[in-house]
Amino acid sequence: MDDYSRANRDRWDELVPIHAKSPFYDVAGFERGRIALDAVEREGVGNVIGKTLLHLQCHFGLSTLSWARLGAEVTGVDFSPRAIDLARKLARKQDLPADFICCDVYDLQHHLDRQFDVVFSSYGVLCWLSDLEPWGRTIARHLAPGGTFFLAEFHPFLWVFDDDPATRSLRLRYPYFKTPKPLRFEEDGTYTGDKLAKIRNTTTYEWSHSFSDVLQALIDAGLKIDEVREFDRCCYQALPIMKEAEKGWWKLPKEVGSLPLMFSIRATHRRGATNLLPRALEESPQKEPEPEEPERYAERQEHHGHAHTEPQDHEKSSGDDRAGVP
Repeated sequence: MDDYSRANRDRWDELVPIHAKSPFYDVAGFERGRIALDAVEREGVGNVIGKTLLHLQCHFGLSTLSWARLGAEVTGVDFSPRAIDLARKLARKQDLPADFICCDVYDLQHHLDRQFDVVFSSYGVLCWLSDLEPWGRTIARHLAPGGTFFLAEFHPFLWVFDDDPATRSLRLRYPYFKTPKPLRFEEDGTYTGDKLAKIRNTTTYEWSHSFSDVLQALIDAGLKIDEVREFDRCCYQALPIMKEAEKGWWKLPKEVGSLPLMFSIRATHRRGATNLLPRALEESPQKEPEPEEPERYAERQEHHGHAHTEPQDHEKSSGDDRAGVP
């Protein structure tokens, strides 16, 4: 594990108990029977009764265990030991059969040697991955021929805008395309809005991936893209100007207009395709250069292109990080 991933893992380890107590995740409601999946996820995956399902980057497993409640035989994967520990405790407490594996997505081949009817991942997962090519190959390796991969994710176009709480307009701030170095952020809050939480691990490293990069990684891995959808709503208030349009869904104000805020992809592993790729092709990505300061697009005429200044810490708005929302 490289230094970037280690810093991110340390932060996610620290966030687990904070998230577990947060109304955002509503663990108490889950323990009373709530299904922690939204309409996009449930409709996109469909009926899972009797199917095997692999959940990549599962955090502490509420969505994974929700699929188990809906009839799937589930396995969840996450790189945070504290997240996996809590997921296992919740599974035992709820008497839900589930397997959980603690490892990086890129290393999954060394911990799991089976295929699944469904591979699933959702919300705030791609920004933590330095390279989408081995991510796509991991999906292909563990997806049974004829099986379905489903991804629901925040639209990469959403992340180009300024998320400072004082911002009251759509203002370009971050790069859309992947930069040579990861973006470094200093965040003392979390997207669940727990303002009283004191977080020690404030540094995160994140990567931008364009929409075409996501699609191409899946195509190159041998998957057939069956459906792509874009949504003008978001499952949380990712930008300060968003308004709650209905319970649990946020949109841009009408005067701003309509932009893609989330997307989903459903793909199929083609029957007969070679999905158990040689391990030599599955090696983890090489460590990247030192982190990049996010480019500020305050004025288009002053900040055109991708010429970055020297790296420096960036204060990001508390509670609006690009973290996962499993």
